[in-house]
Amino acid sequence: MSNKKLVYLVSDLRIPFWDIMWRGIKSRATSLGYAVEVYSAENNAKRELEFTVRVLKDNVSGIIVSPTNSSACETILKFSKQAGIPVVISDIGTDGGEYVSYISSNNHDGAYQIGQILTRKLAGAGWQSGRVGIIAIPQMRENGRARTAGFMQALSEAGIKGADIKQQVTFSYRETYDYSKQMIEKYPDLRAIWLQGSDRYKGALDAIADTGKTEEILLTTFDAEPVFLDLIPQGILIGAAMQQPYLMGEEAVTTMHRHLNGEMVEKEKQLPVLAISKENISEKLPTIRRNVLGIESH
Repeated sequence: MSNKKLVYLVSDLRIPFWDIMWRGIKSRATSLGYAVEVYSAENNAKRELEFTVRVLKDNVSGIIVSPTNSSACETILKFSKQAGIPVVISDIGTDGGEYVSYISSNNHDGAYQIGQILTRKLAGAGWQSGRVGIIAIPQMRENGRARTAGFMQALSEAGIKGADIKQQVTFSYRETYDYSKQMIEKYPDLRAIWLQGSDRYKGALDAIADTGKTEEILLTTFDAEPVFLDLIPQGILIGAAMQQPYLMGEEAVTTMHRHLNGEMVEKEKQLPVLAISKENISEKLPTIRRNVLGIESH
């Protein structure tokens, strides 16, 4: 293989989850002797396509992609196939097209488990009659739909009603704050908010505090930030369903490497999501630090 170069096309490197995945990709690629570059579309599908065209002209060995959405991924796969360059998808998913392997998290199961943690907490407080609001990642994404379905299953089994589902567009602090405040004002019986990401948790916490509901509304998330290692034990966050982005990045490169060396690889590989609460965080800490937060111990 003369041109041992991989490229990572990612929706938005400003979001910590993707930055951690990139670090996992870079670490494994370097250890296997590949040069590797990253192109962040900053959540812009048009820019993502421009990067794709540029990368394909560069005749790289392979592409790892975490697309802006599942329909955009289908377009990337079409162009890559025409150029004869293999693609491994790392999270988000695709609506169609040909690819080497799809590395994903078990979003449905992770959301279901965090939903169960929340419903037990609501039951323990005698709040089963209250509602739960969702601030969701785009439901155009396959992983977003799976998260919603898993979480709603947990609510349904516990007989707890949902409030609104608001989809993130800008992924900003202001958007998360406004969505949270709107739900709090619309539903006097709101008892919890579930944020389908993690990096704008402060927007939700601030909205809860500013409406005087800190003791009345619980917050839980999908994914994790380093500060969660303090917030979960303190009970400020009830829990988080933590994907393992560093591990996913490593797996994506390993899979591409094996494919480029003519080995058979799994078409779909789902990694577990860790449902973390005050009860199990200390036991899971080493795994969280490395695979979730990308903190390598040296």
